[in-house]
Amino acid sequence: MAKLILTSGEHRQEFELAAINTIGRHPDNSIQILDRIISKEHAQILKGGDGHFLLRDLGSLNGTYVSGNRVSEHVLKHGDELVLGSTHLSYVEQTDAEESLNRVTIAPSALESIVRHKVDAQASRDFLPEKQIFDVEQLRRDYEKLRIGHELGRAIVGVLDLETLLPKILEKSFELLPADRGVILLYDTEGKLTPRHVRHKAGKGSDEQIVLSKSILAEVEQHKKAVLSSDATMDSRFSGAHSIIMQGIRSTMCVPLLHVDELLGIMHMDSQIATNAFTEKDLQIFTGIAAQAAIAIQNARLAKNIETETKTRAQFQRLLSPNLVEQLVSGNLKLEKGGELREVTILISDIRGFTSMSEKKEPAEIVHMLNEYFEVMVEVLFKAQGTLDKYVGDEIMALFGAPVDMPDAALHAVRCAIDMQKALREFNRTRLAENQEPIKIGIGINTGRVITGAIGSSRTLQYTAIGDPVNTASRLCSVAKAGEIILSENTMRIVAGAVDAVTLPPVRVKGKEQELKIYNVIGMKGEEWRQERTRPM
Repeated sequence: MAKLILTSGEHRQEFELAAINTIGRHPDNSIQILDRIISKEHAQILKGGDGHFLLRDLGSLNGTYVSGNRVSEHVLKHGDELVLGSTHLSYVEQTDAEESLNRVTIAPSALESIVRHKVDAQASRDFLPEKQIFDVEQLRRDYEKLRIGHELGRAIVGVLDLETLLPKILEKSFELLPADRGVILLYDTEGKLTPRHVRHKAGKGSDEQIVLSKSILAEVEQHKKAVLSSDATMDSRFSGAHSIIMQGIRSTMCVPLLHVDELLGIMHMDSQIATNAFTEKDLQIFTGIAAQAAIAIQNARLAKNIETETKTRAQFQRLLSPNLVEQLVSGNLKLEKGGELREVTILISDIRGFTSMSEKKEPAEIVHMLNEYFEVMVEVLFKAQGTLDKYVGDEIMALFGAPVDMPDAALHAVRCAIDMQKALREFNRTRLAENQEPIKIGIGINTGRVITGAIGSSRTLQYTAIGDPVNTASRLCSVAKAGEIILSENTMRIVAGAVDAVTLPPVRVKGKEQELKIYNVIGMKGEEWRQERTRPM
């Protein structure tokens, strides 16, 4: 079974793949993704005769990416990361082992059990000093701990992928212990104990239902000690555990996966053939395996956290200046989840005459030009500590004062706009030297209270700002001529002491009953740069 997994914020959506799958914004697609950067018919995934799935881009404007590379066709592999527009998806193939996990359940007990523990998992890790050992049996036990640690360590050394690590742990456990079935359970993100890997003895069927006793697991969780039941059907300690009785399990071992004092999960092994299948020595061995396994699991999780942090940093780097990214990743700054009302300054820039330019050039040339242009503009934006909200065609929308508060946000936005016009002049010098048409932009800036946060559908979320001040900024951008920076009355009121601007005639814009007072920025007071005038003052 293969599927695509879309995770955005706290939402997760899974799409099981059929033989033919289409992806896009249009509702007729088998996988509809409500992302405006995605084309109506963006891509398709087809199942080949060999069972593999082929991803094919359908000529989308913004492209289809796999592991950071733009592709037209790509044979999908388990773990591939797909990016369509601003949406991230993972391709996963469900293995036989994963299907076996679906047959593992935890059944409630009819009666709470009192368990007399056999092994303290923490104490079992300790080695006595040489001077305190007086009998051969103690030496044998310590040797067994070292042997198990060596055997397991050799099997899992360097394994930092949890999905590879867990099978190796159970494989080694079956080599050392006479069990029929084994299960590793770990805590998920919600703190729920969840089966993560299951294994059956060679020759045993893997399609049977495994019901684990909630009473046994609860005792291990509560006391963080290993439990051995020599005969679960007769043992009074589990007299209320119906799940054991129903399956006729004769011997059960459950041990905690402890890293320092943190309980990461539980390992379970059982035998269905004989009473007293496990001895106390087996429990000691199993506890030693669990101690070593817990260290390896924690290391794998730390490696995963580093990988996630790297991805998080990469995602924020597309939106925020590098200094803000570092603060967010380190936890010094917090992004508010959901919508939040706050005062923000919105900057929107647009290329003048872009439609006519597009008509005269090939699409590939236009895309190349936009990429070069955006590279220059976003560098200026990040330098001014602005947040990139989105690209819409040739338009850039940026926020100042979100997602984190910014003193003098309006002033930062105006200075950023001036620096964007400066950078564009230098950019155009290069274009003119290469006999290319110069790019001219108009910029609109407005300040007001908007809703900011992760906004969208259950399938895809995007950090953005919503509200009338955003619409006003867009209208001001459309009013701005090439080379102009147009401010609203709200913004001008805030920056008047630091910005040279001239009053323009009020304008009537779509969606507003009253005319808007607007101002054309000439420059910052006390600085040499002045705007290239495009209209009489």
